Amino acid sequence: MSIVERALKRLQAEATTTRNRPVFGRVVEAPLSSAAPTRVISIDQDALRMAGLLAPKHQEREIASQYRQIKRPLLAAAMGKGQEHVASERLIMVASALPGEGKTFTAINLAFSMAFEKDLQVVLVDGDVAKPQISKMFGVSTEKGLLDAVTDPAVQLETLILPTDVSNLSLLPAGTHSDHATELLASERMHEAMRWLLQRDGRRIFVFDSPPLLLSAEAPALAEIAGQIVVVVRAEHTEHHVVLAALQRLPEGSAPSLVLNQSTARGGTYYYYGYGAAEGSAATKDGGS
Repeated sequence: MSIVERALKRLQAEATTTRNRPVFGRVVEAPLSSAAPTRVISIDQDALRMAGLLAPKHQEREIASQYRQIKRPLLAAAMGKGQEHVASERLIMVASALPGEGKTFTAINLAFSMAFEKDLQVVLVDGDVAKPQISKMFGVSTEKGLLDAVTDPAVQLETLILPTDVSNLSLLPAGTHSDHATELLASERMHEAMRWLLQRDGRRIFVFDSPPLLLSAEAPALAEIAGQIVVVVRAEHTEHHVVLAALQRLPEGSAPSLVLNQSTARGGTYYYYGYGAAEGSAATKDGGS
């Protein structure tokens, strides 16, 4: 077991044995006012690096450059640059065929990279409602979130989006577990909630961490609302027929972007080398659409 894996195991063990003690973040109280939220997520970026979910210091500049290249076409589509603007393209789903391919690493790093944009607000959404890893990582697994707003029309989704101490980055937890999560995500209420959020603020980008496409019914339901879909594929691990089977679970007419994770090959047009241990060290290649 590597040093990073041991660190992740230790941090996760501490989180499960100590109530309300998050691994990578903590909820802190903000000063009360009519304009300011009362809860802010304080993100422990050093812990994220230890767990392999953010780049280590010595690779930070290199990987930041890689994610700038990955995000540019996604942002161009989301903000309508060079083409007719479609609001739903600000809903970006990050998925994979199977677990362990790096989708959560990719979602987190993509959201962090997009948050550097000066004119955008980024919301990282825990859409993996069956196994809400991001909610657990940031210590908000007991907070209301996406499923609560879709279950109860009286709950305003906007009030569940939690700001973080990372500039321009907010978090939407998965919310309360439901045995009917697939039906909730596929409901008209879900579509209405997303349309309302998109209309409320044209500067917002939503990055969804999705369940694996081949192991859940929730992922295809999320794909129905996503304007853009990024599928993470683990190099020299995921078999070709598995990738094809996953892509077939996407809505007809989808044009997903592919990110090849853990690639060690060089050459070609766009190769991106990253880092990650929670779902595998990430070396990514943009596969286009």
